[in-house]
Amino acid sequence: MSSTGWDAPTLAVNGGGVPVRAVVLVEGVSDQLALEALAHRRGRDLGAEGVSIVPIGGATNIGRYLEMFGPSGHNFRLAGLCDAAEERDFRRRLGRAGFGSDLTRAEMEALGFFVCVADLEDELIRSLGAACVEQLIDTQGEIRQLRTFQKQPAQLGRPPEAQLRRFMGTRGGRKIQYAPLLVDALDLTQVPRPLDAVLAYV
Repeated sequence: MSSTGWDAPTLAVNGGGVPVRAVVLVEGVSDQLALEALAHRRGRDLGAEGVSIVPIGGATNIGRYLEMFGPSGHNFRLAGLCDAAEERDFRRRLGRAGFGSDLTRAEMEALGFFVCVADLEDELIRSLGAACVEQLIDTQGEIRQLRTFQKQPAQLGRPPEAQLRRFMGTRGGRKIQYAPLLVDALDLTQVPRPLDAVLAYV
């Protein structure tokens, strides 16, 4: 069993007894929950389709998961999602795993690996708009915490979208809490491209 609670034998047959045919590697649990929520909204049952979304516990772990689940291991169909800051790590590790050297972003996408700019929260906040995200935060009883945060000297003068993105990371578990809620609030015609693209690949 890996540090994130996943391994190849566990994945070989998912919870519904369906053999896994594809694995989407994501950096953390918030990414997993966001993609699962989006799949549900798109009318997909990933478990029944044999698709598992696996959080790898950070981009630095991508190499071992490529080995575990890729051609030299379990040989699942692979896809992935990463933040822009981690793109270099993903590109380098894909090269080491035999997926191609000096990959461009377009070549990464052809392999099923997509980049969020700058990260999942940034993509979702920009798609929804700051006002909508603030309303969602209000429904979770955290608008007072947000207003206090926005008054901090480091946040003064920053765009509201940047403030909201930073706010999501100021409490442990907040990204996990909000990721599926942000996806559920999306207009399905305004879904961030990397999220739709990685699901379409599998």
